[in-house]
Amino acid sequence: MGDYTLIITEKPDAAKRIAEALATGQKAKRMTDTGVPYYVVQREQTLVIVPALGHLYTVDQEGKGRSQYPVFEYKWVPRYIAERKAKRTRTWLKAISKLAENAKDFIDACDYDIEGSIIGYTILKNACNSKDTTAKRMKYSTLTREELETSYNHLLPHLDFALIEAGLTRHEIDWLYGINLSRALTTAAKTATGRYRTLSTGRVQGPTLKCLVTREKAIKNHVPVPYWEIRAEIEIDGKTFEAMYEKRVIETKKQADAILDDCRGRTARIDKVEGKQFQQPPPFPFDLGTLQSEAYRFFGYNPARTLSIAQHLYLAALISYPRTNSQKLPPTIGYSGILKNLAQNPKYAKLVKELLKKRQVKPNEGKKDDPAHPAIYPTGNKHQGNLTSQEESVLDMIIRRFMATFGESATKELLRATISMASHHFYLRGSTILKKGWLRLYHPYIRSPEVILPPMSEGQDIKTCRVLLEDKLTEPPSRYNPSSILKQMEKMEIGTKATRADVIQTLYNRKCICDERIAVTDLGFQIMEILEKYSPLVVSARFTRELEQKMDSIQRNLEKRENVLRDTIETLRPVMQDLKKNEKAVGEKLREAVNASELEERTIGSCPTCRTGKLVIIRSRKTGKRFVGCTNYFRGLCKTAFPLPQKGTVKPLRRRCQSCGWPTIQVRLQRRRFWTLCFNPRCPLKERRKRV
Repeated sequence: MGDYTLIITEKPDAAKRIAEALATGQKAKRMTDTGVPYYVVQREQTLVIVPALGHLYTVDQEGKGRSQYPVFEYKWVPRYIAERKAKRTRTWLKAISKLAENAKDFIDACDYDIEGSIIGYTILKNACNSKDTTAKRMKYSTLTREELETSYNHLLPHLDFALIEAGLTRHEIDWLYGINLSRALTTAAKTATGRYRTLSTGRVQGPTLKCLVTREKAIKNHVPVPYWEIRAEIEIDGKTFEAMYEKRVIETKKQADAILDDCRGRTARIDKVEGKQFQQPPPFPFDLGTLQSEAYRFFGYNPARTLSIAQHLYLAALISYPRTNSQKLPPTIGYSGILKNLAQNPKYAKLVKELLKKRQVKPNEGKKDDPAHPAIYPTGNKHQGNLTSQEESVLDMIIRRFMATFGESATKELLRATISMASHHFYLRGSTILKKGWLRLYHPYIRSPEVILPPMSEGQDIKTCRVLLEDKLTEPPSRYNPSSILKQMEKMEIGTKATRADVIQTLYNRKCICDERIAVTDLGFQIMEILEKYSPLVVSARFTRELEQKMDSIQRNLEKRENVLRDTIETLRPVMQDLKKNEKAVGEKLREAVNASELEERTIGSCPTCRTGKLVIIRSRKTGKRFVGCTNYFRGLCKTAFPLPQKGTVKPLRRRCQSCGWPTIQVRLQRRRFWTLCFNPRCPLKERRKRV
């Protein structure tokens, strides 16, 4: 190929997009080296575009002793050295290094954020013989042909080394906290139980778990307090409405009964009718957190799933880069051009035409900004091939949100009628949308029901159907869900837009939390109790937030990376010494919770035979085969047992068969779809299948 420019990208899909965009007059040539794809493009000079597989380098400890702690000596190494499951990256690095040998110039075209910057930097430095110092940088927010062409024609002269320094520091600090604390917990549990069980915590994971534990304690310690509510059912123009008493909470039954006696049999009269109009401005464009919250609210997708879907849409050049904090859409993205492209889809054509008639097409922007990328927006490209139903849903929401930001304010009217009954007052409230404005553009992702009241006049007598007294109890705080805890993490300023969803998922994977309405497990409580006793600073949101601020200062060249790392090690050293000294006590605290957690993972449900035991997955000591048996079997009280498939993974579903009500499990074989298995040999569903 002669002299050529080597372009490093983050993923294979991105490499293909960039190659197709930069190919002029001829098709990009796809080639492979030991299974690693790359593309050759002929322009004024030859371009070779090769992808990474995300991070090809990671932090690992110096020396041996994979279970020893504390460990403060580390280095950056190829992932295949540090991670058993990353063997494939070895072939990838060899191919990139081989292509780098004859390259004349280098361009980093990885995603322009902290993670992408680290991926490109570590490859250029280690696999390309220190070409990080001379490489140029492509910066783009979408994988559209036009933007990639512009990005290549206006290369940044060098890498963003301040951003890289901040990213390296973040990875190294997270590694120092995660490896040391996780090894301390895992080793203590293994010593106490005699079995290996991965336990983990970290710089962001600890404060997040503490937040959930605090909420769980508030729920468990909540003492319900009785109170009473009074409402009146009234009739106006033949329709029945519900009016609430002027005091929403009545603290004593005596007072509530007195009000009820005063109102019983009395005529109701409308004393005052008040109306108030207000303008509801269009929403801000999506940043990642808001997109994740909306997708959870309307579709039930957890934050990690939403990010994965958004990443697929980005790689398909259908939306801009999703890992952004920005609520701003700069004019350079070309508002009108995107809208005109969207108008080619009949689903949006009419709405877009109305927007383009406006004298000025300008979005309503929020305060949050991100120097790397704008808010999330659709590119207007037509998708090639099929999208999944989940991808279709998220894309539709992003498109409608984008259009809504350009809409007119909605006009709403709130009505309140004051109704007198004896010496007491009730309020009847209604709401009406007078002008839909942007609400039409964001439909159906609006939950703003109207309560339309009939015409009313002051002094009008109305019929009282009945007055109702309702006994109530104060409720405990509501549980977090994956969306609301993500919002809380953002509010506490812990973690980043790219890592928060992963932290939440890790807490699920480690069995510290469970269920969609998040509950903290016994294991989660024990881990938090240990951390609060031996390393309270580690679970402090304030301490974590201050570390985040220091890393931001590194990015602004206001702080030195070496100083932040030194302070981190000095903070961790006494914590780890204390945990090491109390390893036995820590293990004893974890023993019961670990055992209970392991039993819970194997528990399928209540035994339908004896009704007092639990059905659990058991492996026979004699044959090594697994089966389902009742926990009362070992006490001689129940002989219930069922066979299990011996291949694949088995996961209890915590739900009953819809046909017979027995417990069920999910069976998944490698590279095959999973299926649900009911244990009842006489299940009506099985009988119907036999007859068919």
